[in-house]
Amino acid sequence: MLQSHVVTISRFLIDAERKQPHATGAFTSLLSDIALAAKVIGREVNKAGLVDILGAAGDENVHGEQVQKLDVFANQVMFRALDHTGLVACMASEENETFIPIPDKFPAGDYVVIYDPLDGSSNIDVNVSIGTIFSIHKKITDGERGTLADCLQPGSRQVAAGYILYGSSTMMVYTTGAGVHGFTLDPSIGEFVLSHPLLRFPDPPKKVYSVNEAYYARWSRGQQRLVSHLKTDGGFGSRYIGSLVADMHRILLQGGLFMYPAETQNPQGKLRLLYEAAPMAMVIEQAGGRASNGIMDVMDIQPESLHQRIPLYMGSKDFVDLAEKMLAESP
Repeated sequence: MLQSHVVTISRFLIDAERKQPHATGAFTSLLSDIALAAKVIGREVNKAGLVDILGAAGDENVHGEQVQKLDVFANQVMFRALDHTGLVACMASEENETFIPIPDKFPAGDYVVIYDPLDGSSNIDVNVSIGTIFSIHKKITDGERGTLADCLQPGSRQVAAGYILYGSSTMMVYTTGAGVHGFTLDPSIGEFVLSHPLLRFPDPPKKVYSVNEAYYARWSRGQQRLVSHLKTDGGFGSRYIGSLVADMHRILLQGGLFMYPAETQNPQGKLRLLYEAAPMAMVIEQAGGRASNGIMDVMDIQPESLHQRIPLYMGSKDFVDLAEKMLAESP
């Protein structure tokens, strides 16, 4: 029996909408549509080993990476969940080279949705947790429909951001700028239910860092010095999954420091500003943490292109501050 204290994401969104005197319901509907897309993607992820959907689709995406079959499916699900609603001006996906206009046969709205449909998809075949990341902006141009300029907004102008984790359970974590809330999908009723209200970084945080140390020889001297300090002087342990959503979810719940630094083969960094770094940064900051490119806050970076990459340091505030300090001190 459904207990009386269970709060579904639909009820939570409606309750939040009632607190806004000028709310129209459009934003609530948009987040509900993203939650629906997450259920559909999660269903396919959970049965991926049972059907012919695992493995490569035979194409490469704009980044030269092998596109997985579930990548293609998730990209289509996100687009089709939002294209017809009349709420969205345009979209951008990590899997598409250019921004995605709303088809002319559908009305356009005031919101811009940017998403990574299936982050960590290289882990699909080995059953490691993967996720979807999303970012929402308001349209800033004057035309009826969105343009590239509407997509190239700094993270500080996001009106909402979040991620869906497909793991032992499916979770949706998001913020609208008033705290971070986590919802777990209850398959018995087919609803996301509030499981982690007002998520905050723990104090004191767990002293762990998450980075791919296989690239140690490619790092700058400052990055090498930072990791050596964490291990030898800082008393940190190492935990690395290799899936951004999974790594960041663990650090959000336990505290720690996530790093994906620049290195010789990726001197500008590897993670994408719009699809990964900025939305994660909004979640992290709303939970009391920090997100930096090693020099400045991720949320303050003005995007120059849709697929711009940056180095990324995210997690407990003091740990990110330490990383910036040591990187700046290194010759």
